[in-house]
Amino acid sequence: MYHKTRVRFAPSPTGPLHIGGVRTALYNYLYAKQQGGDFILRIEDTDSSRFVPGAEEYIRETFDWLGLPFDESPAKGGKFGPYKQSERREIYKEQVKKLLDSGAAYIAFDTPEELEAKRAGIANFQYDASTREMMRNSLTLSDGETQSLIEDRTQYVVRIKIEPDKDITVSDMIRGEVVIHSSVLDDKVIYKSSDELPTYHLANVVDDHLMEITHVIRGEEWLPSAPLHVWLYKSLGWEESMPRFAHLPLLLKPEGNGKLSKRDGDRLGFPVFPLEWRDPASGDLSTGYRESGYLPNAVINFLAFLGWNPGTEQEIFSLDELVQAFSFDRCSKSGAKFDVEKAKWYNHHYILNTPDSELATLFAPILQEKGVSAPTEKVTKVVGLVKERVHFVKELWEQSSFFFVAPASYDEKTTRKRWKAESPDHMRSLMQLIREMDDFSVENQEKTVMEWIQQNQLHTGNIMNAFRLAIVGEGKGPHMFNITDLIGKEETLRRLEKAINTLTGGEENI
Repeated sequence: MYHKTRVRFAPSPTGPLHIGGVRTALYNYLYAKQQGGDFILRIEDTDSSRFVPGAEEYIRETFDWLGLPFDESPAKGGKFGPYKQSERREIYKEQVKKLLDSGAAYIAFDTPEELEAKRAGIANFQYDASTREMMRNSLTLSDGETQSLIEDRTQYVVRIKIEPDKDITVSDMIRGEVVIHSSVLDDKVIYKSSDELPTYHLANVVDDHLMEITHVIRGEEWLPSAPLHVWLYKSLGWEESMPRFAHLPLLLKPEGNGKLSKRDGDRLGFPVFPLEWRDPASGDLSTGYRESGYLPNAVINFLAFLGWNPGTEQEIFSLDELVQAFSFDRCSKSGAKFDVEKAKWYNHHYILNTPDSELATLFAPILQEKGVSAPTEKVTKVVGLVKERVHFVKELWEQSSFFFVAPASYDEKTTRKRWKAESPDHMRSLMQLIREMDDFSVENQEKTVMEWIQQNQLHTGNIMNAFRLAIVGEGKGPHMFNITDLIGKEETLRRLEKAINTLTGGEENI
């Protein structure tokens, strides 16, 4: 075995990265860093027919956004490269030859039509020890016939030769020892002459060995492949360097019945991709967590708890804390329900704990879209006043628009309830009081207005509710004098005058 922990995340560039794949990558990262090891990106692109333009760049951008850097990758390089399977053809061919020469694999010439005929004629047909002798392959053909077919450029595949009546043990860090009988395995295709590339199974094993991968951490859906990979390791003589496996629980629909899919996100209104994705073929646009306003740290914290828990009441973890706390013995064997409300809860927490200046930077494009130009200092103060009311940055506009734009109308329900017959006179008096203020700080405004209310034996609620309606246009927002402090004395007076002119007469002039 190797001395240093090395894990890999090995996606295929066939479309956008599912959030479940991001969870898998995160667990790989956490374990590698906890063990002082390396986190490697390998692109598994041997299936050229499924390649989607832009998918590889999407993968890199995702992990740049999340702040999960790779130690080795196609972009960064490393001593175990190339890190794209399509660039490793000669490496695979060498191992295919090794398997053929040792008798651990064989060449098969069966056409798709011949295979379909067997499936139609034999119930539950499987290409294995019980059927291979009736097929057209190098085990039933002479060496001369086999060589002649190859020289004639007859297309063929190479199949691994699974011996019957063997127990295959998969050592899994989450599920313990899983024993599979070889009779349930078929002689899987491991190489195709048509494109001179291996299938996933062989490429995966060869790369894991030659890149000195010590732990294969992947989704539960790959568990059925593990016995074959163990068999390939043994067939290639690499049993001593076989990695340890950890098959992570599935991410389930919010209802818990089945694997989480894009359709579930569309149905329930949440993203299942980390970043926005436009399908290059159809042009369809799917939103992502980034574009929906989730902060990367919130996504990481949320995903960490989908299939793992620390065994304590703590729910908020920094990335460094997750690295320290993570362990496979706290991972669940059963699927994890996807809880979008919990994701929102995490995002709200991280928004509250993000510096106001950083949130102001994230809010700036939304203000620009609304045609608002405001000093950074003001935007930063506004964000600090309203962020406790939002789950996403995009919601900041709804909670703060009145700081930047005077109300064009007044909420009907609030007006009926808060704008009294005497409100116009009270607001005129308040305007005069404000005009006379030389110090328009929050503290002096509050002191002066509250003293005026008390001296005139007015009802504080009636005055302040009408004041808020005039300034905001409805009954929401932070402390009133924080609002007027930021919009300024002259704007406060303008809004009061407009409200008086618009709302005089109460219900009759809503």
